[in-house]
Amino acid sequence: MSDVPGAPADLLRSLTRAERLLSRRLGAVLADDELTTEAWRVLCLLADGQGHPMSEVSAEASLPPGTLTKLVDHLVDRNLVFRRIDPLDRRRIRAYLTARGRREHARIEERVRASLADLGVPADPALIGQLDDLIHRLDPTRPRDHADATGSRH
Repeated sequence: MSDVPGAPADLLRSLTRAERLLSRRLGAVLADDELTTEAWRVLCLLADGQGHPMSEVSAEASLPPGTLTKLVDHLVDRNLVFRRIDPLDRRRIRAYLTARGRREHARIEERVRASLADLGVPADPALIGQLDDLIHRLDPTRPRDHADATGSRH
């Protein structure tokens, strides 16, 4: 990319490569449970128990609304997610984890953490904070995310 250490192209290349490799490793862990990384992102977002509007889930999971709807339909069929009309805005639909979804999320999260620990890659709060700061600088309108390397939000 560049002969100058620390060049912007190096940052982009390193972040892209790390994301691809982490997604591949995560995909291998999730395959045992017949989940995709996109489904995992949805489960992690919903794991906070607050329920989220489908538009927010779409944005956070980086999925177009139609694709998200099909994915959530699949998660509903597996009894991992349910949808309800938003009590404050009846035009919106909110998604939540079912009790089974919460159990499955916790179980799979342990497997993801173990896979990362096998690599010697802890969910480093400092690195996560730096990435969260970078995301906020690139998109200041977006609320700060406090997700760890497994995808779980705290």
